[in-house]
Amino acid sequence: MARSHTETHLLERIGWLRASVLGANDGIVSTSSLVLGVAAAGADSATMLLTGTAGLVAGAMSMAAGEYVSVSSQADAEAADIAKEKAELADSPAAERAELVAIYQKRGLDRALAEQVTDQLMAKDALKAHLRDELGLTEEMAARPIQAAWASALAFSIGAALPLLAAYLAPRASVDYWIAGGSLLFLALLGGVGAKMGGAPVGKAVLRVTFWGAFAMTATAGIGSLFGATVA
Repeated sequence: MARSHTETHLLERIGWLRASVLGANDGIVSTSSLVLGVAAAGADSATMLLTGTAGLVAGAMSMAAGEYVSVSSQADAEAADIAKEKAELADSPAAERAELVAIYQKRGLDRALAEQVTDQLMAKDALKAHLRDELGLTEEMAARPIQAAWASALAFSIGAALPLLAAYLAPRASVDYWIAGGSLLFLALLGGVGAKMGGAPVGKAVLRVTFWGAFAMTATAGIGSLFGATVA
């Protein structure tokens, strides 16, 4: 008796995974950089926490809005393509059939088999067959604006809370090192988890996110030290 075989593909996670990793990374980098900037300028602990909290709220809302608008635009384009394909199937079914036959021939089927596959798929669900094989649109890759917005905002908030926690717990004299070290550690963990979930090489992902995180924090700390103005 044959065993049942269930597969879970990484592409099924791509929508929320991309938004979550981007949101968390942005939350860690932007908030830690912001807090380090005001810390280098001589701000006290209360000012650092207030600045970081304001950055968390503003950043989460901005990420949610940006993701929603961006992915909604993608969803609108997909809807327009679906409507166009429906109209073409209704107006020119023979031409649409010929398109699918040509697609399957390019993939290696001979003409007779390509025509047989086309006829069977179109008989079952012509629109779905054309969306998948002509336009590359599938349910797994469909744009989901609300899911992307929530995932991005939540991930940003969690990411931003981590350097804020370090700023709250660390003594003022060494807060810069705590925030920078903690943020790089969080970025490394995020890069590793994201790579693992996405099936990518872990080492390369960790190196990439920690390098750019360190660069951003160094730049903002340098600007804060340069101006050296305490935020009142």
